[in-house]
Amino acid sequence: MTSPLRIALVSLHTSPGAEPGSGDVGGMNVVVRNQAEALGAAGHEVEILTRRSSPDEPEAVELAPGVVLRFLTAGPVEAVPKGRHEEFVDEFRERLAELGPWDAIHSHHWFSGVAALPIARQRGIPHVQSFHSIAAADSTPLSHGERAESPGRLAGEAMLARESDAVVAISHAEAETVTSRLGGDPARVAIVLPGVDAELFRPLAAGETASHPTVVVAGRLEPLKGPDLAIEAVAAVPAELRPELVIAGGASTEFAGYERDLAALADQSGLDVRFLGPQTRPGLASLLREARLVLVPSHSETYGLIALEAAASGVPVVAASSGGLRESVVDGVTGVVLDSRDPAVWGETVTRLLGDGELWGRLARASRERALEHPWSLSAAELSDVYCRLVGSDPCRALAAAGGRR
Repeated sequence: MTSPLRIALVSLHTSPGAEPGSGDVGGMNVVVRNQAEALGAAGHEVEILTRRSSPDEPEAVELAPGVVLRFLTAGPVEAVPKGRHEEFVDEFRERLAELGPWDAIHSHHWFSGVAALPIARQRGIPHVQSFHSIAAADSTPLSHGERAESPGRLAGEAMLARESDAVVAISHAEAETVTSRLGGDPARVAIVLPGVDAELFRPLAAGETASHPTVVVAGRLEPLKGPDLAIEAVAAVPAELRPELVIAGGASTEFAGYERDLAALADQSGLDVRFLGPQTRPGLASLLREARLVLVPSHSETYGLIALEAAASGVPVVAASSGGLRESVVDGVTGVVLDSRDPAVWGETVTRLLGDGELWGRLARASRERALEHPWSLSAAELSDVYCRLVGSDPCRALAAAGGRR
């Protein structure tokens, strides 16, 4: 049987082993970990490399069969704001150079790519880049992308788009940004959609009931995610229909006081909001399945994984028409996509969905059906095809024919 691939997944600034919704831990972490575990289940050998941010973190830990998470010391052994990680790229590269061998390196976010690309070139192996978010110049509207939170980001992303052997985008919207804004070659851009664990994220079973109607927002607490719009939207729902708004997630490292700002806005709006903080994956799944609606009011999303997790839970989504959210939510089929950021428009939409049981049920059923089409195994299979084309062999199909990991 053809040998499995040895794959390095580099995630410098945030650990895929950490719980999403806290600090800088978000959808990227979920994607990296789940794709890694699915690659391991298919028979590949996967190492995830991240920066040590706590003295309690070990040298390495096995996350799943065939998947090892390694912590590399680069910079202070403590959590730091995301933008500071550019300072640690050179030291991280030195630690990375001590490891391997690998058949391919796949970097996630631009910090990782700048650290890993030179090593891939030195070793003559392919380098694959995923961005997960792409910076916009300060002169552009926030809705066009994230700010360049560290000096080298704009140039670094453009360099990686041009010089990596392949760029894996998480949505068609991100792929278009890679080619139009960063100058990437369309022939080297592959779109690999994320998956969802449809057993963990599931609808309420027969006999299960939600304690009371809730509308949920889940993600890091930062202005880019637009939780302020969610507060104003629910406040605009008539009192007799108004659900409880639940916000799950913690403040990112650069917006430590943002939860206080949101609580003050809720008070001004006359709205009781329950702030839950970061959730475990099972905790988030339980929260979603008991919700009536999930709101995703982000200014910018490369895909919006939470929308797919809500769909798997049988819960309609109201989302902003930004980036990949136009792909993760099918307008009128699995939820509603809004071009407007007017809280009154959002409030009217929430009111309509809460008040129309037939419409809600149709969206909920279609959501679950669509989510079942996106298992993590399919996402990993498409990703492994990218690696195999670059490496020039085909262990993926040989492993699949042999039944995966032995």
